[in-house]
Amino acid sequence: MSAQHKAVGDMRLGDHLCLFFDNDEERRSIMADYVRDGVRAGHKVIYISDAVGAPDVLGWLLGEERAVPGAELTEAMEAGHFVVRTAEETFLASGRFDPRESLELMATEIDLALVQGYRGVRIAGEARFSLRRWPGTDQHGDFERMLDEVFMTDDLKAMAICQFDRRWFGAARLADLESCHMGRVRVNDYHDDGTLRITPIFGPPGAELAGVIDAATRPAAERVLESISTRTGLLCLDLGGLTDCDEGGLRLLTRADRPDLGPDRGLLLRAVPPVIAERLRSSGLVALPGVSVEDAPG
Repeated sequence: MSAQHKAVGDMRLGDHLCLFFDNDEERRSIMADYVRDGVRAGHKVIYISDAVGAPDVLGWLLGEERAVPGAELTEAMEAGHFVVRTAEETFLASGRFDPRESLELMATEIDLALVQGYRGVRIAGEARFSLRRWPGTDQHGDFERMLDEVFMTDDLKAMAICQFDRRWFGAARLADLESCHMGRVRVNDYHDDGTLRITPIFGPPGAELAGVIDAATRPAAERVLESISTRTGLLCLDLGGLTDCDEGGLRLLTRADRPDLGPDRGLLLRAVPPVIAERLRSSGLVALPGVSVEDAPG
């Protein structure tokens, strides 16, 4: 994976990354990991929402996970380790958005958190407020450039993710905003051992596989696929990055040995490389009920 696209779990203090999304579940997955990792690392976590308050942000982050992780984040919020503020109360306290005032506010927040004993500060900001035509929001791009310069300084004990919804921001604006960040953040991998990488995808839900499936990597692949196989409906496996796959791997991918998945299950093998597609067809595995194959383009 390019250095320009860093997994959220690999972020370090000093990182200023952007998240471009058009899938709310992917965004939630990234932000939930970011917040949880921060709480566990002893960081102060500051979430700047576009408009909604703390209870709604917390509920959204937790999704269906209401057990231990839910208690962990709820306790962190009650203790002030994880705070949520709206963009309006954060950036428009003086009645208009001022890039320098906003930077000074963030610097004060970071300094205060470090004095309080936190090991660092994590900032997460929803950027849709910049499209609301509030006074001064036309300078939002200047703010991002100035913020990036601050994060490039040595030994800054903070990191940040700026969130941009592709459904709201145009392509030219996003390209300009990306240039104001050190790179993009992406979802954590399910698995990466240097030979096989498996990464979540969300539209449709499933996983992207890259590398080699053989006797050595097949057990890890099986563990991951079993962990996501409880979903109903269509499961998509994007095989565009696979360079080789043995017979056992082919059977695993097509679920030939998993009759418990039920009659309502659909499996889409997407972007299948030509060599692997030919092996699937010659083995007869693509004839299994519910299995669809889309060859790699070209």
